[in-house]
Amino acid sequence: MAPFSRSASRTLCPLVIVFCAVLRPACAADHGQEKKLAEMRTRAQQGYIEDQIELGAAYLLGNGVSADPAEAAHWYLRAAQSGSPEAQNEIGYFYQTGVGVPADQERAAHWFQLASAGGMARAKVNLGVSYLYGTGVRKNPQMARELFQEAVDKGSGLGAAYLGIMAWTGLGGPVDKVAAEHWFETGAKLHDAQAEYDLALLFASPDRKRHDLRKAVELLRSSAEKGYVAAKHALGQLIVNHPELAQSQGEASRELLEASEAGNWKASLLLGVMARDGNMTDADPRQAYYFFSLGALQGGVDAERLTHGDLDALKPKLTADQQSAAVDAAKAWFAQHRTPLVYVVKDSDEEKYFPLLASAESQQ
Repeated sequence: MAPFSRSASRTLCPLVIVFCAVLRPACAADHGQEKKLAEMRTRAQQGYIEDQIELGAAYLLGNGVSADPAEAAHWYLRAAQSGSPEAQNEIGYFYQTGVGVPADQERAAHWFQLASAGGMARAKVNLGVSYLYGTGVRKNPQMARELFQEAVDKGSGLGAAYLGIMAWTGLGGPVDKVAAEHWFETGAKLHDAQAEYDLALLFASPDRKRHDLRKAVELLRSSAEKGYVAAKHALGQLIVNHPELAQSQGEASRELLEASEAGNWKASLLLGVMARDGNMTDADPRQAYYFFSLGALQGGVDAERLTHGDLDALKPKLTADQQSAAVDAAKAWFAQHRTPLVYVVKDSDEEKYFPLLASAESQQ
């Protein structure tokens, strides 16, 4: 298993929009739901913004209606045009990624701009990322820095995390790792999951003077509890390499499984290694074959290259039917979960109305 390191843990890229999984029971719409939706639609058509937003979320997630991204975009756009900063930010996500509308980076930035002007901290971060990479607007790192700072002034830990990223990588200025650590600490104090994750990677680095694995695992656990998928993978990996850090039996497996189910291919590969080698449980070639096959689908060319030898080595231990069953199961899962998630969150009012989240890092 690869050692836990910061350098291989994340790759910065332009703004990537991902779905945020909302954990709620799935059930068919009953008569009460149908009545509620009918009343909601009537109020939405009359111009009630909250109902427009809730109806948009229902169509996006398929809650009580058939999922229809175009219809979801229609209702979020109606609410955005009525001046809701939250809806403006949300429709910006739609245009950024082409959910329910043609992808249009300029329109996305336009809506982020309006939501930012309305004072929404998250929109300031999104607009800042647009300026940082020149997505839909002219590239302007200084403007990005100002927007991130404005977001921090409004209590956004995510804004602090991006200021840390700029300082760490030298985006828009010189590399300043002292400043980066300051911003990650600021974001962590504001309880931001991404800032906690970044700070944890610093504490986990063996090259750092304040190397402290217990502090790292504490931060990763907090980030993972907020649903940050990268933290779930990192936490599981750290505990696999240092079992003494586990809070409970099976913690590493649980976190890695949640990360795998969110589309994190590295978590899938690590689960494959654990099943292959009997790490923390009995060896299980069928499970190993499944997770290697799933990881290869999730990670594309890089993952396929890494898993090729493991899959070949496992074939003598399995019948042809067992191999086919594992591959079919992996393909079936991937067909339903092609978009990797940045967050997996429990049901909340925010995610009820705004189930899309933005992040400036890709799932690695």
